Amino acid sequence: MENLLFDFMSKYITLTEEEKTALLSMNLFHSVKKGTVLLKEGQSSKEFFFVIKGCIRVYYIIDGEEKTTAFYTELEALTPHCVITKTPSDYFVSCLEDSILLISNTELTEEANNKFPKFELMCRMFSEELLAKQQIDFDEFKTSSPEQRYLNLLEKRPDLIQRVPQHQLASFLGIQPQSLSRLRARIMEKKGR
Repeated sequence: MENLLFDFMSKYITLTEEEKTALLSMNLFHSVKKGTVLLKEGQSSKEFFFVIKGCIRVYYIIDGEEKTTAFYTELEALTPHCVITKTPSDYFVSCLEDSILLISNTELTEEANNKFPKFELMCRMFSEELLAKQQIDFDEFKTSSPEQRYLNLLEKRPDLIQRVPQHQLASFLGIQPQSLSRLRARIMEKKGR
């Protein structure tokens, strides 16, 4: 699992053995069981997450109904808004699968950045990349039909189709589960022609 992280980090910076050892000594890796709620609405938190293995979901509860807004899988990071704003969370974060997560907080990150300044450079580069990706995803979502959203999902994140319950996938796409079933059938019919 460490190798996955180090391979990912090598896209941004080169690590020495000393830096790798220092990172591993920080006890950042956690095995988390499926169904574990990592963050609840109303809860304050300083923790952010990087998925080494598994899948986590962000969702709101609105009028008693869960509204899924994001899924994070291997080599994706989530910094809940409440960490930055230092206010209670508006949403929930939970594990959809047994997961291995790197869980850190601002104090640990500052400690690592002070000790190894290139970590800060890597975090900045990664954050800029992540921000650009999120803007593209948001724009695509806002300007596309439900069918286009589903086709985009099939193209960009096909693993989610197998990993995520249909009702959560439908919520993520902004449609009802019945609409997702009809949409899937329509797409299969088009492919069959």
